Amino acid sequence: MILNEDQRALQETARRFSRERLLPHYQQREADGTLDRALLREMGEMGLIGMDFPEAYGGLGLDGVTIGVIAEEIAYGDFNVSAVPVGASLMGAIILRHASEAVRETWIPRMIRGEVVVGICVTEPRGGSDAANLQLRARRDGDHYVLNGEKTSISFAAEGDAFLVFARTGQPDEGARGVTALFVPGDAPGLRRTRFDDVGSHIVGRGSVFFDDVRVPIENRLGDEGRGFSQVMQGFDYSRALIALQCVGAAQASLDEAWAYTREREAFGRPIAQFQGVSFPLAEGDSMIAAIRQLSLHALALRDAGLPHTAEAAMVKWMGPKTAFDVIHQCLLTMGHYGWTKETPHQQRLRDVMGLEIGDGTAGVMKLIIARERVGRCAVQYL
Repeated sequence: MILNEDQRALQETARRFSRERLLPHYQQREADGTLDRALLREMGEMGLIGMDFPEAYGGLGLDGVTIGVIAEEIAYGDFNVSAVPVGASLMGAIILRHASEAVRETWIPRMIRGEVVVGICVTEPRGGSDAANLQLRARRDGDHYVLNGEKTSISFAAEGDAFLVFARTGQPDEGARGVTALFVPGDAPGLRRTRFDDVGSHIVGRGSVFFDDVRVPIENRLGDEGRGFSQVMQGFDYSRALIALQCVGAAQASLDEAWAYTREREAFGRPIAQFQGVSFPLAEGDSMIAAIRQLSLHALALRDAGLPHTAEAAMVKWMGPKTAFDVIHQCLLTMGHYGWTKETPHQQRLRDVMGLEIGDGTAGVMKLIIARERVGRCAVQYL
């Protein structure tokens, strides 16, 4: 896909910030284990968060392709920091479409400025893939809903300033039709959260969020009661393409570093780049990453044109993390014993991208979605 002049200018701005501000301290931020709020505000001041939000709220009203380009550039420098603008785009699209004006005016500008981070609460202890079968209850009490239950494996659980919570307001046998979306501030009485000790992406603060008689005003409901499931599913097509581009960015960073190493490292009196056993695996990885990049941007272009893109988004969601992991692994091996040290960022990128082989939809679920789009529900009756 060929970018226009404005897109290339924004890409260059994000690229410079990513390489100069993010990349040098990528591993140190992860070791610190918490989001650098000053850095997020700096990104907000530069307009690198919420570019797709309307100008009325402080955004630029840009298209999904441009957001995808920016997501890749930010992930090149710090995969985990890139989760903030990607998450903001997912949350923002849902909030803008379904929330009250009071919620939009209060939270959207602060998200754009990098002042707050909003998490999405779908997954529960009994499982994540069966999102229509939620158990968390939202009981109606006058002009409030009362939440009781647990959400788990929530990105930004420990760091989030607010949560978009999907809860059951109908009967269990109603499935997706009984799920309602509520916007819940992180400081609501009765809400508490934990942080998991994950393999990677510590600064994202994945964990559980517990609700003990948490009262939520009815005006914080998004859309109609019982329509929450369809709302979140629409948003995931967007975020899946962005997630793939996050993984592309991380893999491209490792590829660039590995290629540079093959020019500098010598064996048997010549640069190791001259050995096909060294260069061919990197060439294959570069090819695969380029292909996933183009399919991801194509999915976003379909979205921008108002055309179906569910299958394309699912394709890149399963291919992106898996391929990125494989490519980064090869880059680590290319650098030999030096690549095996924690002085290089390959091991960190491996652990970070691997998390998205699970989060936001496993490869198995993505393939079921693709099959459903191709041959209908007769192939996958339970999705």
